[in-house]
Amino acid sequence: MSQTDLKPRLRTRVEKPKLYRVILLNDDFTPRDFVVMVLKGEFRLDNAGAEKVMMTAHQKGACVVSIYPRDTAETKATRAIDAAQRLGYPLQFTVEPEE
Repeated sequence: MSQTDLKPRLRTRVEKPKLYRVILLNDDFTPRDFVVMVLKGEFRLDNAGAEKVMMTAHQKGACVVSIYPRDTAETKATRAIDAAQRLGYPLQFTVEPEE
């Protein structure tokens, strides 16, 4: 005689990581070419995208660069700020929760 072992199935719910916006803040000192270079290098934007983000931040004071999970957003923002600081530029990025 065969017994069938019936075990209740447990469903684990995997939550998607919360997303965060990386925002470029305008300043009057960091050269535009450097900002574009950082956007292309750290955030992998193409030239047109980097120019657009840079000009939007220049005109409006800030611009969303991209949206990532929190760890990635913080790492990219920190690396971009560090690159600017090494050259004496006050370039700033912030990381805010995506709503």
